[in-house]
Amino acid sequence: MSTLLLRATGITKTFAGVRALHAASFDLEPWEVHALVGENGAGKSTLIRIITGAETPDAGLLQVEGRVVTDHRPKVSKSLGIAAIYQQPALFPDLSVAENIALALETGGLVARHEGTWRKVDWRARNQRARELLEQVGAAIDPDRPASSLSLPEQQLVEISKAIGAKARILIMDEPTASLTESEVERLFRLIAAFRAEGRGIVYISHRLEEIFSIADRITVLRDGETVGTQYKNQITKEEVIRQMAGRELSAAFPKPRVPVGEIALEVRRLSNKRAGLSHISLHVRCGEILGLAGLLGAGRTELAETIFGLTPADSGEVLVRGKPVRIASPSQAIGYGIGYVPEDRRRHGVVIEMPIASNVSLASLRAVAPAGLIDRKAERELALRYMGQLRIRAESVQSSAGTLSGGNQQKVALARWLATGPAVLILNEPAQGVDVASKQEIHKLMVDLAGRGMAIVMISSELPEIIAMSDRIVVMRAGRIRGELSNHVSNQETTPEKILSLALGHE
Repeated sequence: MSTLLLRATGITKTFAGVRALHAASFDLEPWEVHALVGENGAGKSTLIRIITGAETPDAGLLQVEGRVVTDHRPKVSKSLGIAAIYQQPALFPDLSVAENIALALETGGLVARHEGTWRKVDWRARNQRARELLEQVGAAIDPDRPASSLSLPEQQLVEISKAIGAKARILIMDEPTASLTESEVERLFRLIAAFRAEGRGIVYISHRLEEIFSIADRITVLRDGETVGTQYKNQITKEEVIRQMAGRELSAAFPKPRVPVGEIALEVRRLSNKRAGLSHISLHVRCGEILGLAGLLGAGRTELAETIFGLTPADSGEVLVRGKPVRIASPSQAIGYGIGYVPEDRRRHGVVIEMPIASNVSLASLRAVAPAGLIDRKAERELALRYMGQLRIRAESVQSSAGTLSGGNQQKVALARWLATGPAVLILNEPAQGVDVASKQEIHKLMVDLAGRGMAIVMISSELPEIIAMSDRIVVMRAGRIRGELSNHVSNQETTPEKILSLALGHE
């Protein structure tokens, strides 16, 4: 039997009295893709930070290829052949691709020593090395390009190039496909297969169980900081993984009943925005209705949401709220008309991670907690407590920083902010992206409850099962235009994944 690449045994870690890990265990073999799954807050991120040297465990043993790790620092972790690729790659935006790769390799052999103490960078050797590594992963990227100009998939390819150049034996991938198209996911999987074929090991973290069962050899489930179990994928079902993650049975992933709908709450007619690439968009959503907005990456869904919300005002067309024409040139005007918008990137635009939960919740409704111009902290706290209870936000207190919360709880804080404004129309951009199964179900249940109370909801989603199951109607976009609308009643058989993709791809 081959020596394990990685073994973590009895790992325990506590932050400010909150137990993040308790006697958690995990191991990785050569030639293996080992999936690590669990709800947000289950301890996955803490375990990965310990493995990569960003945190020191309170107790437990970490071994790399049989060697006990006693010095928990990123530099040591890197020297042991461990590399991590996160959902948001950590490249230096103002440096070139070659410079980013060189920094990861500590410029070994790429700096020419001259007389005295002066050294000079060998730019030709540095760029050539970067080009060779990029070619290995099939990336046609100019090494001189600034990292700020790269798309997210290109950034991930640079990160993989860095790992190969550093001769990493252990590659940790955290939600690597969250923002990738289907073809980009296929290319990433080919790279993972090649990495694995060289005897390296991959720790794969994802909330997409279809991917887990497609690519992983073994699956380890964490729950509440503890290891629930490890199984080969052919020895466990998706339903059992979900049960282990949640600690309870989840009856349905998307529990969307149909409710009566009322008058049109929001309508746009012939809306165009040249800067956003939108042309002649017409749609409407009724009170009590969930309107699904489908399409491939770059179809214009986010741009449409931002235009309606006034982030990028329209060039032409009409917006009507409850039948009355309105002009929305800013988010404050949109809020005034009863429109709320929960953006896709919760860490950049959904919450202010440095601020406490209470301040995040009240941010869009300051008049309610500051009627005299000064914030009433008691009112702000009570507002936050109300939504922490309603949305089951897990945190020590309303004064906890949003940055300390799991992804699912950050998403709930973002939702709470807009619910506090009492919107009539709520636009949700990828509301369940990157959250665990149980949090996803809670968010879907909340959407159903809000629709049942008469709120009009526009939901943007890249997951076809989600968009089909949660929507009353589905509008499909491509290249900044609406390509079709599908009714989604139970008795209607026209709404299928194939039909949506056909419209999204322009096949009809």
